[in-house]
Amino acid sequence: MVFRIAQNLTSRFLGKFSTDLGIDLGTANTLVCVSGRGVVVSEPSVVAVKAGTNQVLLDGAAVGRVAKEMMGRTPTSIEAVRPLQDGVIADFEITEAMLKYFINSVQGDSLFFSPRVVIAVPSGITAVEKRAVYNSAERAGARKVYLVEEPRAAGLGAGLPIEDPIASMIVDIGGGTTEIAVLSLADVVTSVSLRIAGDDMDDAIVQYMKKNYNLFVGPLTAEQIKIKLGSAYELDQELEMEVKGRDLIGNLPRSTSVTSEEIREALADPIRQIIDGIKETLEKTDPELCADLVQQGIVLCGGGVLLRGLDELIRKETGLPVRIADDPLTCVARGTAIFLERLDQYASVLDTIEDDF
Repeated sequence: MVFRIAQNLTSRFLGKFSTDLGIDLGTANTLVCVSGRGVVVSEPSVVAVKAGTNQVLLDGAAVGRVAKEMMGRTPTSIEAVRPLQDGVIADFEITEAMLKYFINSVQGDSLFFSPRVVIAVPSGITAVEKRAVYNSAERAGARKVYLVEEPRAAGLGAGLPIEDPIASMIVDIGGGTTEIAVLSLADVVTSVSLRIAGDDMDDAIVQYMKKNYNLFVGPLTAEQIKIKLGSAYELDQELEMEVKGRDLIGNLPRSTSVTSEEIREALADPIRQIIDGIKETLEKTDPELCADLVQQGIVLCGGGVLLRGLDELIRKETGLPVRIADDPLTCVARGTAIFLERLDQYASVLDTIEDDF
């Protein structure tokens, strides 16, 4: 006990001489938040490496947005890699290099001590997957690493009263996972973690274009189609765009016109799985907390909730009020920063996390 108190006092002292960081380590994007400054890094979780190796190009300069622009356009000597898949680390060394680059870009050379870092992780990951995140951050230069479940961080970042004895429901649709949870008294009461999210929507579009148009489009093109045409509910005015790719029969470049109705059909399956996950979470929630949700409703965050009409569809399917959080892309990152500010308040959660290791 005395040793733990001494550790905490030392950590607080060192914290005055370092920039402590909250990190949303996402499959599609990584965000870094600093208390009092807000989100200071928002970059794609992509790293360019020499083909067949884990050697990052240009000493880390080809990380994030620069590396994403290389996807599908690299020569055989270079690979643009996404080191996280379905919300968990798929390549330990490249994740470490990416984290080191982001931490150094915030910390610079002016500080005396390495930062404390709070990282949000999916609620459904295993102890081994948690360990991988913990070790990556530690080896990337963090002095102390804390892990917090994404739904809790998202709830804090969205401004929900998660400490109160009432239900708050959060749905966080990211790139690799969808986190659905009911929160009360600063803890997760019930949750569902789905490895169905934005990436699966992109893949559904790729498969639809192959099946219906014999046209092969890359993941970046599929993402642009989703952004420009994607919807979960009928639009007042349907949209149309020209899509370019490679013909699967002639293997030559070709373009075709695609409508928002078609893309809505392509996205129907992943959206249905997310709706089913929301209903499953509600079915597992105690009656008193369900009663709270009739008034409190559901709050949506994450990049996936920007899909047109998704909030309206969830409202129709559940019968509950639904709203999109303010600045939904940064809720988890902002939540990690708040969590960092209140380490003493959430000591019981930290003990649980640290006991896992």
